[in-house]
Amino acid sequence: MKAHMKITVVGTGYVGLSLAVLLAQHNTVFAVDLVQEKVDMISRGQSPIRDKEIEEYLASGKLTLTATIDGKSACQNADFVVVSTPTDYDPDRHYFNTSSVESVIAQVLEINPAAYIVVKSTVPIGFTRRMQEKHGTSHILFSPEFLREGKALYDNLYPSRIIVGADQDDPEAKAHAAVFARLLQQGAKKENVETLLMAPTEAEAVKLFANTYLALRVAYFNELDTYAEMHGLDTKSIIRGVGLDPRIGLHYNNPSFGYGGYCLPKDTKQLLANYEGIPNDMMGAIVASNMTRKKFIVGQALRKAKKCAERDGKASCTIGVYRLIMKTGSDNFRQSAIQDIIRMLMEENAEVVIYEPTLTTDDFMGSKVIPDFAEFTAQCDLILANRETGELAGCREKIYTRDLFSVD
Repeated sequence: MKAHMKITVVGTGYVGLSLAVLLAQHNTVFAVDLVQEKVDMISRGQSPIRDKEIEEYLASGKLTLTATIDGKSACQNADFVVVSTPTDYDPDRHYFNTSSVESVIAQVLEINPAAYIVVKSTVPIGFTRRMQEKHGTSHILFSPEFLREGKALYDNLYPSRIIVGADQDDPEAKAHAAVFARLLQQGAKKENVETLLMAPTEAEAVKLFANTYLALRVAYFNELDTYAEMHGLDTKSIIRGVGLDPRIGLHYNNPSFGYGGYCLPKDTKQLLANYEGIPNDMMGAIVASNMTRKKFIVGQALRKAKKCAERDGKASCTIGVYRLIMKTGSDNFRQSAIQDIIRMLMEENAEVVIYEPTLTTDDFMGSKVIPDFAEFTAQCDLILANRETGELAGCREKIYTRDLFSVD
């Protein structure tokens, strides 16, 4: 492996920027993005996303990292080009929209056919193999990421495992997969990271099956909580008793309004689409369970709102939504479960107001946004909080939450 490599990372979201920072500790890295504002921020040593470790590393000035919108120049002479552009799920096609990834692959092969392209974006199972066949090259690898929003660089510094997929019939491709794995190991603080080299299709499957299992676990404990709440049982005691079985464990078990975020909703639906023509029951049930949970939360909220109105002699009750984000400390509410809940409440003609300090508009999904927290709590008769914070301590009598363990 060369002592110092030139690596280009296309896309500076959570995946791309955290990876660019990790690799720029020991290599020359170019971070490419189409948004000039993001490029300018990175160039000033500022992070365009909320991530404590990324902010600290960028501010340190110790990285060999250049941000640019000139992808062509950045890809010339690069040893590796990492693709981390968005692949949102298309509900009409029942498939990830991989157009941005395909576009980058085509451009890189034209600009620098000697480079090895590492796809970090989440893609359908079989995508990398199709790209290899389409372009007649084994220079396309796939390496799944296992990151949390807001903790992306931390999860790269202390990875649970490193996986790189390459054509197993091509010795050169396998060798480059091993080199890329060592680059990730080199940037990590954790030592002796479990590293797996496999075919790209299996690597793609690892990503989707891992996230679908996490969604299954969320759905399971949510359904446990639904049962307990309907029967007036202590959910917390039940979960602790279940989780002390070492085969189950006391982790990833905190009830919520439903799984959401950028990965789990789209990855579960994509895996289900990949199952077309293949016998299954569980994969479809996971997706359906998540919507059932949201409907249950809406029903509970409406019942509590009705009681509030009757108690106070009002014609209706104002339901407040505290934060749109899925995780504490995040600045992102893409595909958050609460958005479906807001939509369903609005369909029931409920009066809904929102407190979300990251919003700059006075309206979201047809609901009024109240930027002042004190004003928000004063206007609400009932407040829905997917996750509680100390900020809510003064109005707990208004709160409806299923957050039992104060963890994400």
